[in-house]
Amino acid sequence: MALYEHIFLARQDVTAQQVEAMTEQFKGVIEANGGKVAKVEYWGVKSLAYRIKKNRKAHFSLLNIDAPSAAVAEMERLQSINEDVLRVMTIRVEEHEEGPSAMMRKRDDADRDERGGDRGERRGGGRGDSGRAPRPRRDEFSNEGGF
Repeated sequence: MALYEHIFLARQDVTAQQVEAMTEQFKGVIEANGGKVAKVEYWGVKSLAYRIKKNRKAHFSLLNIDAPSAAVAEMERLQSINEDVLRVMTIRVEEHEEGPSAMMRKRDDADRDERGGDRGERRGGGRGDSGRAPRPRRDEFSNEGGF
């Protein structure tokens, strides 16, 4: 059996409980077709980069699946029929990520310190230190040259 990461987006109008029920339904389809769902994550309601079927926000859910391709195809077929599902994406992976996904991890304060959380000095060194000749002032231009 192959390993998959599957993400589906549900309309913002549905409740979190309805999204959880849909997730359980899709999980049941996978298990009925000989696969198993290793991990389920609900990422919450997030803004979309662009409108999908007149929706600006959606519920995001991730499923880590270990199943034959026929089971995943059947789940995707059922999701395409469901009016509450806006978009799906399934990716075949070599191995599933251990622990929480990148969307669920919070940034550590240690990560910020490594990047220079104080911001420090800028590389340019400040104004006028760009290595270029200074620009002439506006009044230095004259119209005496016969232009």
